[in-house]
Order: sequence, then structure tokens, then C-alpha cells
Amino acid sequence: MTPERVFQPYGWPHLTVIFLTVALPFVLAALVRRTKSARIERAIVALLSAVLVANYIAYLIFVRSHGIVTWQQMLPLQLCDWGMVVVIVALWTGNQRWFDVAYFWGIGGTLQALLTPNLRFGFPDLRFFSFFTSHSGIIIGVVFLMLTHKYRPYPMSMLRTFLWSELYFVVTLIADELTGFNYGFLLHKPEAFSILSFLSDSRPLYLLELHGVALLFFAGLYAPFAIADLAKRNIN
Repeated sequence: MTPERVFQPYGWPHLTVIFLTVALPFVLAALVRRTKSARIERAIVALLSAVLVANYIAYLIFVRSHGIVTWQQMLPLQLCDWGMVVVIVALWTGNQRWFDVAYFWGIGGTLQALLTPNLRFGFPDLRFFSFFTSHSGIIIGVVFLMLTHKYRPYPMSMLRTFLWSELYFVVTLIADELTGFNYGFLLHKPEAFSILSFLSDSRPLYLLELHGVALLFFAGLYAPFAIADLAKRNIN
């Protein structure tokens, strides 16, 4: 691997990705609002969905054709894989319940991957583009829904997402034990520095602390809406 292909956190390629992730949903939502066209909105939803699915398939073909991984490492068991499915379903159905899970998984889980990526391959490696297309695409989809449909989470949203997260935890924990691969970082902490680096080195305690981290993320993501609701009640 050449030095220029090694991922550099917060180098210009990484900062460019972060900027585009923030800007694109606002640009797309502004286009929908200005045109007031349901056809354009459906086209954007179709484009976002197609990019996410095509990127996922292209990545599997790439890594398999290069003999980089075994089938045990190609299972759709990363949280972003589940998050991608949930976001696509939320985009097409416009269902609040699907949005709830998409919001907490998409922003809570994927945002951390965007800011502190567990990635070795830098620009212009294909795996750089694939990693950020999948993670940024999920965030763009969630924010686009919030801007165009004024969706937001509610207290029950956290409970609903936590139950779905427990399903993911159980399925992935079993898969990790069977394959020996670190899906969801349930076998050990990620190599790249992140908030998980502060957790215990004892695996049972680490797994318990992961639940606490998830709840903290959920609470933090809901806090702005709770504060806004409280402010409105006080004004009224």
C-alpha cells in the first residue's frame, strides 16, 4: 500500500466528505421545497436508495474478486448494513416508526463512523469511497426525511429503537461467536480510536457498557427535541 492511500483522519478528503454529508440533504430538501414536485422527491429517494444498494453490491464484488476476505467477513451484520435497509424502507414508506429507528441508528451509530472511521484505506482507494458512501448516504437519507417531512423522534422512538438494537445485538453476537469476525465490535473494540476506546477491557463488562453507550447516544440525540418541547410548553 502506498503512503498516499493510507487513510488520514481529518485530512482534506475526510473533511470534504464531512462537508458533503452535511450540505447535500439541505440542497436536496431545498430542491423539493422549491419545486413542490412529488416526482422530484421520488426521484431523489430512488437515487439515494440506488446509490446505497449499488455501493453495497459493488463493495462485495470488489473485495471478493480481490480475494481480500472470506465469506465469514461478508455477512450483512454491521450496524450500518441494517441501518441502510431501515433508511431505504423509511424513505420509500414515509413511515414514522421506520424513521425512528433510522434516526437513532443512522445518526447515532453512523455519525460516529463518519467522524472516527475504522478505516485503513485513504483517498482515492475504492474502499475509501465505498465506506463513506454507505455511512454518509445513511445520514443524508435521515436528514432529508427530517427536512422534507418534518419528522422527529419522540420518547417512544427511543424504546422502539432500543428493542430493535437488542435484536441486532443478539443476532450479531451469535454470528461473531460462530465466525470469529468482529461484527458490531462485539468481540473487541475497534482498532481506530473512538468513544468505545474508553470502555472496559473485560468483554462481559464491555458488552454491558455498550448498552449504556447506546442509551446515552439515544438520550443525546433526543435531548434537543425534548428541550424544544419543554420551551414551547413554558411559553404557552
